[in-house]
Order: sequence, then structure tokens, then C-alpha cells
Amino acid sequence: MSHGRTWRKSTYSGGTIDDNCVEVSLAHDALVRDSKNTAGAVLAFSTPAWRALVDWLV
Repeated sequence: MSHGRTWRKSTYSGGTIDDNCVEVSLAHDALVRDSKNTAGAVLAFSTPAWRALVDWLV
């Protein structure tokens, strides 16, 4: 599901290996993962759900 996708790291990440950070991949849906465990679990959002979440956070 997440292979071959482009991932972007959060601009809020501190940039060191010990920082908590997430990455997001936006295509026909939105996938979110822990940048320190890229082979781990992935949260999947539909495009409308992702937009609603981002709008709520901002």
C-alpha cells in the first residue's frame, strides 16, 4: 500500500534522530507513518477525511 509513494516529513520535526516525527504521502488518499519506523503501521485517510482533519488542526 505505501510502496512507491513519495513521503514528506513534517515541518514541525526537530531534525534529529531522537525527535518524534511523522511523514505523509498524498496521492489519491493520505497515508501517515512514523518516520523512525517506515516499515511499521500506516494510518490511511480518504481525501475528504484528511482535508477535514487538517482544517480542524489549523
